[in-house]
Amino acid sequence: MIASTIYFAISPLHQAQSELLARTSPSIWDVFIAFFGGMAGMVAASRKERSNVVPGVAIATALMPPLCTAGFGLATGNWYFFLGALYLYFINSVFIAIATFLMARYLKMSKKQFKNAGIERKVTRYMFVIVVITILPSILMAFRIVDKSIFETNARKFVDEQFVFQKTQVVSRSYNYSTKNKSIDLLLIGEDLDKTTIDSLTRKLSAYKLKGIKLNIRQGLNAKQQIDFSQIKASILEDVFSNLPKTDTVKTAFNPVQISDSAVFAELKVLYPAIRSFGLGNMIIHQTDTIKADTTKIAVADFTKTLKKADVSKLQAWLRARYQSNNIKLVVQ
Repeated sequence: MIASTIYFAISPLHQAQSELLARTSPSIWDVFIAFFGGMAGMVAASRKERSNVVPGVAIATALMPPLCTAGFGLATGNWYFFLGALYLYFINSVFIAIATFLMARYLKMSKKQFKNAGIERKVTRYMFVIVVITILPSILMAFRIVDKSIFETNARKFVDEQFVFQKTQVVSRSYNYSTKNKSIDLLLIGEDLDKTTIDSLTRKLSAYKLKGIKLNIRQGLNAKQQIDFSQIKASILEDVFSNLPKTDTVKTAFNPVQISDSAVFAELKVLYPAIRSFGLGNMIIHQTDTIKADTTKIAVADFTKTLKKADVSKLQAWLRARYQSNNIKLVVQ
């Protein structure tokens, strides 16, 4: 854990990946992994040709990852990671030990004799208490994981099947899960759904085993601050390509109409010897009086001397004709 803490403290990598996240919320399945890992180690240790490979692998795979995750939590100051990984380490340690103890009893290996039978009963009782205390939280976590998975599956099915409208589209969705409150949050664009339609959709939740789930719908001007235009753009492009015939899609993909900016710049140097630099790019224009955002091509040209207004208009017209697009605005520096 010390080595892991030092590594993550000096490393530029501070983003938690799936391998780390998987070890912060241990469940009953981790108990089974540790238990059967301990059994495998004892089976290998009981063979005539003894080898430390199997027990070593069982212990390393069960104990090293949570310690490394705990080190990540310490290095980044994330106590949720640290405590979750330590709990997984505790689970693995306890159930590897329990599996080893039970296998030793089953194989009738020699055991330590207690001078006092009362002490032996007390040790057995302590072992039982430790096992129960260790396993109970993992059972609760496993229940939450399964319940969350079922909820998200049903919610996704509900949205996919019920929110199919010609003039309204879901552009963002989130399924919020907690033990007390569960909700489905949707962001819509297009024609607003009326109250009757929303009430009808809410009543259909029970058919998807989502009774009591809160349905939050944001649409129209109320959703102005929530709209992600890049997501809308991606959604529209997906619909366009899905509706294109396959041959047209292949043609679009392999035969795009492209004009090299360097070729245009070479032509501009002939037409305007005073030009110093030229560039063209897309820009998203937001307006204060509407939620609509337009994508416009902006051309920037730098000259060694000031161009007349008529020449600027002529150049903009030439660029629109050259690029076969009327959606080009020229900025002259």
